[in-house]
Amino acid sequence: MKSHEDPFLVGRGYRRAKQVTRQHAKSFFFASYLLFGARRKAAFALYAFCRRLDDMVDEGSQGVAPVDLKVRLDRARQMVAEVYLPMPELAAPGLDSPAERLMSAQAQSPWEPAEFAALKHCIHRFRIPEQPFQDLISGMEMDLTKSRYATFEELDLYCYRVAGVVGLMLTPVLGGSEVRAIAHAADLGRAMQLTNILRDVREDLGRGRVYLPLEELKAFGLGVEDLARAQVDERWREFMRFQIRRARAYYARAAAGVHFLQAFGSQRMVRLMGGIYGDILRVIEERDYDVFTGRAWVPGRRKLALAAAAMARPEAVLPASQSEVSVPLLPTGTRG
Repeated sequence: MKSHEDPFLVGRGYRRAKQVTRQHAKSFFFASYLLFGARRKAAFALYAFCRRLDDMVDEGSQGVAPVDLKVRLDRARQMVAEVYLPMPELAAPGLDSPAERLMSAQAQSPWEPAEFAALKHCIHRFRIPEQPFQDLISGMEMDLTKSRYATFEELDLYCYRVAGVVGLMLTPVLGGSEVRAIAHAADLGRAMQLTNILRDVREDLGRGRVYLPLEELKAFGLGVEDLARAQVDERWREFMRFQIRRARAYYARAAAGVHFLQAFGSQRMVRLMGGIYGDILRVIEERDYDVFTGRAWVPGRRKLALAAAAMARPEAVLPASQSEVSVPLLPTGTRG
């Protein structure tokens, strides 16, 4: 579908989105070299949208009142509704029509106009449904009200909303028209978010947040006070081994759906992105599960090696299991 936006504004928006991606998502930007043309630009526009929302919520830890942030997120919802005025068939079910949800032109927005014009352009071009965008905003709202997660079920909902839905946004851009591709795309987002959580324990704790399920910490004899002590003992190692097994299960489930992506370069791009993020887990293991004294990261030479493998042997970079993969859960006897 053609966008009615000013082509110069749209072009500037795509360029700005590329800059945002290069600055804030180095691994994603690196993997994006396997995409081309409009699909690569659309990936940047989607990332910039997500980044602006994330930055807005982070302002809440820097003195912006939660009430003000809630208002701004509500306005973001209305702006998303505006995009779907000419595409009501892709609007989120269960909500009022996009026209009824449209914000006033004077209301504040977290997006620079050119970036939002580029977002609108790519949504119309690739016919991306609205629901993932609204679910992402719901995930951001969770960060306004929750700083602890009692169970993995609670955390899984958060991971789906803030990362799984990004996979759903990207699926049409990457040529995934099969309905069956959706669950696998969400699983890759979950895997990457769980990896972020394991890598960023120290940083999150410094912001007053604990994303590790409290029930599972308790099952391994740990509490939030142990995180604050930054002690790497056998309890912590066993806890981290369990969490890494879970994250890898999601990566394997995601890999099983890569073949649904039909756009040129998309399969290798997704495998490379999953491979780079999954490699963070290997780095954590090499550091003896110490995520407190430094941030686990994948060096550039390793990324280049993974990129070469993605070109020559893509199935080895993000391998799929030969059988159905189940996500590890705590045994019933350890709960309580």
